[in-house]
Amino acid sequence: QVQLVESGGGLVQPGGSLRLSCVVSGSGFRVNDLGWYRPAPGKQREVVGIISRTDDTNLAPSVAGRFTISRDNAKNMVYLQMTNSKPEDTAVYYCYAKIHWNGVSYENNYWGLGTQVTVSS
Repeated sequence: QVQLVESGGGLVQPGGSLRLSCVVSGSGFRVNDLGWYRPAPGKQREVVGIISRTDDTNLAPSVAGRFTISRDNAKNMVYLQMTNSKPEDTAVYYCYAKIHWNGVSYENNYWGLGTQVTVSS
């Protein structure tokens, strides 16, 4: 069984910083891509950032230059460092993991329950 648990959300002032963390727990699998998503108008979720197992990263244009995504493969953790936060960054941020189970050829996508980030003065 896989469980994704986010932490680090909260209230931050415009221009402020916040660091989100997510740990993937369980056994019998390898964690491939990790990432962060948030709701967007007209979509269920939009990607904020994705990081591969080899540290290739992709960030949404709306956060590039302000947010950084990183991971620790030994701990199965992914981080989102938010800087220069804006009110439009207010959202529930969901952790995402693409999991390759041992002994099978396919991958499955998993999501955490989310952590609330509010950017407001």
